[in-house]
Formats: sequence, C-alpha cells, structure tokens
Amino acid sequence: MQMHALDEIDLTMLRHLRQDARITNAALAEAVGLSPSACLRRLRLMERGGTIRGYTVVLEEPSEPGQVTVIVQITLDRQTDQHLRRFEAAVRRCPEVRQCFLMTGVADYLLRVEARDAADYERIHKEQLSRMPGVARIQSSFAIRTVIRG
Repeated sequence: MQMHALDEIDLTMLRHLRQDARITNAALAEAVGLSPSACLRRLRLMERGGTIRGYTVVLEEPSEPGQVTVIVQITLDRQTDQHLRRFEAAVRRCPEVRQCFLMTGVADYLLRVEARDAADYERIHKEQLSRMPGVARIQSSFAIRTVIRG
C-alpha cells in the first residue's frame, strides 16, 4: 500500500469525513465540488493507500455517578525497545486504560484511565499501574469535565 500525495480536495474530503464519517458519497462529492464517481475514486485511493485506515463509532461514555477520567503520565526507568514493548504489552491487559500514547517530553506515556471513583482509581494505581514493568514514576490528574470528545 503506497500513500498518494494529498491535494487540497483530498484534505477537504478528510475534513468533512472527520465531521461526519457517515456522510453519503453524493453529499461529500457536492461539498468538495466533484462528481460522485470522482469522489468515490479518491476516497478508495485514500483507503487503499492507508490515509484512511478505517471508520469508527464514538460512543458517549456512560454518565455513572462518580465516574472519573484520570490522565496519567508514566515515566519508565529505561526507554529501550524491549522495555517499551514490555510496558505496552502490560498496559494492553489493563481494561480501565482506554487510551495510551507513547510521548516525547517529560513522560514516556500518557494514559486515559476510566474509574468508578477515586477509590477505584487508587486500586488501579496500586494493583495495576505501579506493577507494570519498568515504571519509575506515575503522575495522575483527575479530569473535571470533557470539553471536546473526538
């Protein structure tokens, strides 16, 4: 799969798809000034080339009373390829971790953790996060509210 160079029409198509991935091909074509067949051709090229890797559904998180989102910065004691792989394998087994990013900067990883409440997060921190391989430091911040959900 070879990605083709994106032009302004492709970028406009991607902006529309980010807003509504269920937009019809006809509506997308009209929005970017193409015929439906030309629009579909470009869309398929971006899919085959890997620019568009898939489509997803974003679910509204259940609003359980007391549920908290915790943003966690994790620093490893070593950043070798083996240490990173071991940590990533462990974090994939933690169901409360909803997102995990390898970062540049002060922390090695940034995690989004969902917990029932502060006591549940304490359990996750003690029983799971602090026991993951290579963890040197954990810094946690509790989210007050979601401003933008993507």
